Amino acid sequence: MAASPTDLSAAFVMTPVPAADWLVVLPPAWCLLAGAVLLMLRKSLRLQALIALPALAVLVVIDGLLLAHVAVNGPVTMVMGRWLPPFGIAFTADLTGVLFALAGAVVAFAGGMHALADIDASGRRYGFYPFLLLLMAGVSGAFLTGDVFNLYVWFEVLLISSFGLITLGSEPRQIDGAIKYAFLNLVATTLFLVTTGYLYGIFGTLNMADIASKAAAGRAELPLMTLATLYLLAFGMKAAAFPVNFWLPASYHTPNIVVSALFAGLLTKVGIYALLRTLVMLFPVEREELSFLIALAGVATMILGALGALGQSDIRRLLGYVVISGIGVMLAGLSLGSPGGIGGAIFYALHSMVVMTALYMAAGLAGRLAGSFDLNRLGGLYTRSALFSALSLVLFFAASGLPPFSGFWPKVMVAKAAIDIGAWWLTAAVFLTGFLTTIALGRVFALAYWRPATQSLPAQTISASALLPLAGLTVLTVVFGLFPEALLSFVQHAEQGLSNPDAYIGSVFPGGK
Repeated sequence: MAASPTDLSAAFVMTPVPAADWLVVLPPAWCLLAGAVLLMLRKSLRLQALIALPALAVLVVIDGLLLAHVAVNGPVTMVMGRWLPPFGIAFTADLTGVLFALAGAVVAFAGGMHALADIDASGRRYGFYPFLLLLMAGVSGAFLTGDVFNLYVWFEVLLISSFGLITLGSEPRQIDGAIKYAFLNLVATTLFLVTTGYLYGIFGTLNMADIASKAAAGRAELPLMTLATLYLLAFGMKAAAFPVNFWLPASYHTPNIVVSALFAGLLTKVGIYALLRTLVMLFPVEREELSFLIALAGVATMILGALGALGQSDIRRLLGYVVISGIGVMLAGLSLGSPGGIGGAIFYALHSMVVMTALYMAAGLAGRLAGSFDLNRLGGLYTRSALFSALSLVLFFAASGLPPFSGFWPKVMVAKAAIDIGAWWLTAAVFLTGFLTTIALGRVFALAYWRPATQSLPAQTISASALLPLAGLTVLTVVFGLFPEALLSFVQHAEQGLSNPDAYIGSVFPGGK
């Protein structure tokens, strides 16, 4: 007698996966594949950039197609091994994750192109481009995963690659910076893992959609405030928020300048993204109770970052404090919890990914033209290249939040959201930070660019491979400053998806739980 067929529909996804849904897992998979190919060809230095740059360009296209797919069809989920969630590991792409992923891909492509002039044969031999692709696998996976433990795994992937990048060259200052960078990040990662184990003990699942549903249903009986506080501390370290931000200015100035640019554009933003995902989507009530603490941390981060920038004479160290100051603005938006606050935090994160990467590239070119990163020795850059000086000035304005550039709109959104609830002190802190940042960066332009050279400048020129990515990123900040409507629309829909995750949960559990 023939055995009756087993009904697998209760455990497996039985319907064919639409071709477009494969875009959800392609970004990390593509980066891992390209990185593996580069590793196998590591002795062929000439092929490293020839393979890596097209691979990064393809990553931009994949993320762009995924953004279009999600914008039309809503959040998209793909589960590993066809196991139904929460048992199968889910990749879930919503607008927030895809916007971050696309911005990261653009930044990585620009960094890869800039590296043609910044990374020498030794750096390529020891794996700059494979490390960059591995870094992007971790960054893309963190933005697109729908599972908390796999968020931890992707953090580990990007950390491993960042350790390789920060020590590329093995100079004493790089080793010193790497130790400081590694220590705090390992502490944060350990706290993240411990908290995730606690999370699993409470919910019996690590699927984000499943946790969001169970947290909403059992909030009165579960210790969710403890979880939210621990995640705030862990991801606050990752994002370089006060008072656990001292590792960033102690380490970001030590590696090759293109590595610093990639770190400034990508790594702290993964921490901000994780805070948005956990505190807004999973634990919104607990975020509300922690809002004043988050706001205080945000104000301290932005003001101390701006004051730190004022006190620096090394351009690379100065920019590290500008990165920190921007993190404070994002935390201020997170603390407000309103559409304007959360939307402003997302917008500012996307702006910062582009602008901070470009600013570090500009700092590298300034140091190359003048032979130093010390403001006391810099001067005459305007006479060396008026185009480069104009690009730098636009980036200084954008980082300061001045109109009509991309940094203006998210600051206005956060400031208005604070005014709407009567938090004038938070609005004042945002504007004070912009004023102090303007002074700090204006000082850089006055001394390094406008002031006549204090010494004979080395005979250096700016190559097209170094200037083109800088110009491209600068054009982006101008375009999104002058025509912010499209990005604002995406950001507003992304905020709605975080604050009301019904569509996200529905993509993971299409038939309901």
